[in-house]
Amino acid sequence: MNLKTRITQLHYDRDAKGGLVKLLECCSYVYGVGSSLKNWLYDKKILRPKKVDAYVISVGNMTTGGVGKTPVVLEIVRYLAKKGEKVAIVSRGYGGKLSNKNVNVISDGRNIFYTAAMAGDEPFMLAQKAENVCVLTCKDRYKAAKFAIEHFGVTKIVLDDGFQHRKFHRDIDIVLMDSKMGLGNEKLLPAGPLREGAEALDRIDKLLVVSKNIDHTKAEKFAKIMQKRLSIETHLCYTEPDYIYNIKTGERLDEGEAVTAICAIGQPQQFFDFLSGYHLKDAIALDDHHQYSPIDLVDIRGNIVTTEKDAVKLLRFNKDNIYALKLKTTIDVERLLNVKK
Repeated sequence: MNLKTRITQLHYDRDAKGGLVKLLECCSYVYGVGSSLKNWLYDKKILRPKKVDAYVISVGNMTTGGVGKTPVVLEIVRYLAKKGEKVAIVSRGYGGKLSNKNVNVISDGRNIFYTAAMAGDEPFMLAQKAENVCVLTCKDRYKAAKFAIEHFGVTKIVLDDGFQHRKFHRDIDIVLMDSKMGLGNEKLLPAGPLREGAEALDRIDKLLVVSKNIDHTKAEKFAKIMQKRLSIETHLCYTEPDYIYNIKTGERLDEGEAVTAICAIGQPQQFFDFLSGYHLKDAIALDDHHQYSPIDLVDIRGNIVTTEKDAVKLLRFNKDNIYALKLKTTIDVERLLNVKK
């Protein structure tokens, strides 16, 4: 187990003790001072976010990755596109080889211009699955949004993972929370998964609790508790396994088949749990955003099952035995966005 994986485990262990925990807590104090100072400067309007001539929807997290943000972004942009809006997704482009100092047009809504390795797995997957939606990456989200408006006539901007990016004005902040993992040990990075302290709660317009389970009863109770505890309008997103398909042929894999699961996502156990209807020979969890090489698969025999996020990186290996789990995501987007018919 490498250090990064060990630290991630500590983020969700409230009883963890030891030298490493104490060291991380000292680092969290320094991190917290910087984060609080930044938020104070924006809250007091000493620093001001930049605005663009489009409606901006931010979809983000209070915690580190693995909450299920990409499917939510997809549902929102599909809804807006069907309404006739010209939509762009703006992302930082984390994990891609492209320089994010510049504006990178991953997709113009019709054509995809870069590979997953170049664009980053999440922007590439969004470009693949969001028809008639532009996808752009840049460290400066304002710069990318302005480019999308000027070159593509965009009317709606969806910020992928934009909650902490306070340089850019947004009209609505939607923050996701995993119904099972919650806020972890409720400590700031790097001792815990929190990207910001309690001062950030006042900026949340809508809290979206994500349930990755077959039985959503606990998630529904959790959502009610969080709405009461935080006094924030709370909604639910249901994420369930749909079916497993071959990433080359599209052929579906029957339940009960033997599979080896592999993934490089923030919360791998939830993916493994979704495979309960199959004979799971092994479960391999790699670091989030891991860049796959052929050696990662060389010892695996038989059917390999991964996530759709990982599949975009594995397709280039041109193997016949790689399958992806398709998830079914259900959200009342109209109610979430308060869009009237």
